[in-house]
Amino acid sequence: QVQLVESGGASVQSGGSLRLSCAATGYTYGYCKGWFRQIPGKEREGVAAIDTDGRIYYAESVKGRFTISEDSDKNMLFLQMNSLKPEDTAMYYCATGTWCLQLESVGYQYWGQGTQVTVSS
Repeated sequence: QVQLVESGGASVQSGGSLRLSCAATGYTYGYCKGWFRQIPGKEREGVAAIDTDGRIYYAESVKGRFTISEDSDKNMLFLQMNSLKPEDTAMYYCATGTWCLQLESVGYQYWGQGTQVTVSS
């Protein structure tokens, strides 16, 4: 079974930066890999993803500010977040699966427990 554990979430001021990490066990780097975020009472939102063909997708709201990357040798997934805004405040989750469709959550069978990111103005 694949297990994912996120880390790196913190409270930061607007304009600051954070780097989220996702450590995977039983993970195949060729799978879809993605970062999602959710605010209580709101729908889950796709933030960034790498599909099975290596194509990278970003939500319009984070383009130019966030970068998704991976280290396959270490079975790690990362999300570098720069120029953070209060609207980025959310619980961030990493996920992986055998297939995916851009930033949609379909196909992601495995999810982490989440790491909280809070951005204050």
